[in-house]
Amino acid sequence: MRTERGDWGLSRLARRASKSERQRLLQQLVREDPLLTDQMLARKLNVSVQTIRLDRLELGVPEMRARARQVVERVQGRVKSLGPAEVAGDLIDLELGVGGISILETTQEMAFAKTGIVRGHHLFAQGNSLAVAVIDAEVALTGSARLVFHRPVRVGDRVVAKATVKRVIGNKSIVRVESRVDGEKVFSATLTIFALDQQDLEAQKGGRQ
Repeated sequence: MRTERGDWGLSRLARRASKSERQRLLQQLVREDPLLTDQMLARKLNVSVQTIRLDRLELGVPEMRARARQVVERVQGRVKSLGPAEVAGDLIDLELGVGGISILETTQEMAFAKTGIVRGHHLFAQGNSLAVAVIDAEVALTGSARLVFHRPVRVGDRVVAKATVKRVIGNKSIVRVESRVDGEKVFSATLTIFALDQQDLEAQKGGRQ
């Protein structure tokens, strides 16, 4: 994830680059974030949208919707603890027991009407569901969370969350989540996630009867 200054440096580099170098940068950007639209790529590389489309055709790089479908099919199949619709945001990378990345495209429905600021529970939902998704277990539940909202997120911001499993003690995992907009941290959390097996669930059901 680059900072705004990093994007500015990339744009200047692309402006001076040859066609082959620009296309190499395009492929790199798409590998890092498959959900970049042609408009986003054009801004980052300081070229026209038409140039991006021509480059994609030459390179055989699918358009964003096709890439998104490929990512969802590949990554969602790895999740054990959640259903596809239960992850807030789009999963673009996942390694069970290690970490993952998701992207949340913010909309007007997520925000306060008066200010256009996205409600905090959407950022938490993204981070929490990502932290649960990275657990290598059929059932994973959040035990506790320490949260910090670093700055407001506004409608239209693209929130990239990264989860990292820091420590595993028995069935307890400590997961660190950091969410950024244009490289700037907007939310962070340290969550304790418990992995449960079928025997644990049956024991809990029996205790309630």
